[in-house]
Amino acid sequence: MTWQTVSSRVVYENPWIVVREDDAVAPDGSPALYGWVELRPSVFVVALTDDDEVVLVTTDRYTTGPASVEVPAGGTDGQEPLVAAQRELAEEAGLLAREWVHVGTTEALNGIARAPEHVFVARGLSPVGDADATAQEQAHEGISEVRTVPFAEVLAMVRDGRVRDGETVTALALAALHLGRLT
Repeated sequence: MTWQTVSSRVVYENPWIVVREDDAVAPDGSPALYGWVELRPSVFVVALTDDDEVVLVTTDRYTTGPASVEVPAGGTDGQEPLVAAQRELAEEAGLLAREWVHVGTTEALNGIARAPEHVFVARGLSPVGDADATAQEQAHEGISEVRTVPFAEVLAMVRDGRVRDGETVTALALAALHLGRLT
């Protein structure tokens, strides 16, 4: 037997999340109360320079504080995932990419959330034309640094905890698999 929803109600909602509380039947047949969150789809961009460096942003997260090292990412805002990924790379890193490859879709926190995440590898990078708009967006997002790090060093940063954002770790793993860096 699988989970069955008996009834569902929204207990909180804003433009980014919906919190639901469901009366359900558990796989063993017992009644259950299940609270879960529905998030809009998001995108993660592993942008690679011609020198095989990964573009990373350092940002201040409301939930976890400053100095979260991540790949450029964000919500789709109703756009197709590729369009949203292109927008996020431009806004957060001030970059455009000539080549885009979708390398996977994952579900974050699937025990408590429905949160589809699309991961892209971007290459052929060039700066966007409007540096002032990029600086404003970075300030709004709390981005304090944009830098490039050799791919092998990024994997070491994951290993030693300098990169601790789970979604970035997942995006890097999918990119590494796509690029033949992990088997």
